[in-house]
Amino acid sequence: MGRRDKLQRVFNRFEKALNKYLQVVNQESLFGHIEKEILIEVVTKRFEYTFESMWKSLMEFFRMEGINCTTPMQCFREAFKTGIIPEEYEEVFPSIVEKRNRIVHIYDFEQAAVIYDFIKSKDVVCAIKQVYENLKRRIYPNK
Repeated sequence: MGRRDKLQRVFNRFEKALNKYLQVVNQESLFGHIEKEILIEVVTKRFEYTFESMWKSLMEFFRMEGINCTTPMQCFREAFKTGIIPEEYEEVFPSIVEKRNRIVHIYDFEQAAVIYDFIKSKDVVCAIKQVYENLKRRIYPNK
C-alpha cells in the first residue's frame, strides 16, 4: 500500500472519530437523559479516539511531505509551522495533549468532570475541527 493510500485511510478514521465526538458534544439533549458519569465516559472515549486519529493523520501527512514527527507534540508543532493549526489555537494544543495524557490515569469522578468540561469546550472543539478542515484541504485540494 502506498503512502497516499495510508494517509487517506488514517484521515478517514479521523473524520469518523471526529463526527462521533461532535455528535456527543453537540447534543445538549443527551445531558438530561444519561447519567452524567456515563456521559463523561462516552465523551472522554470519543475524544481519545479523535485525538489519536488526528495526530496520526498529521504524522502521515508530514511523512508524505518528508517531515518525520513521531509524537503528538512534534506533529502539532509542525502543524503550527505549516498553518494547519492557526495561531489562535496554539495555546490550546498543549492543554489538549496534557488532558489526553491524564485521561488514562483518571481514578475519581471530580478529575473526570474537569477533563470532560475541557474536552467539550468551544475552544477544543473548534481547534480540532480547524485541524480537520485544514488537513482535508491539503489532502484533497480539488474537493
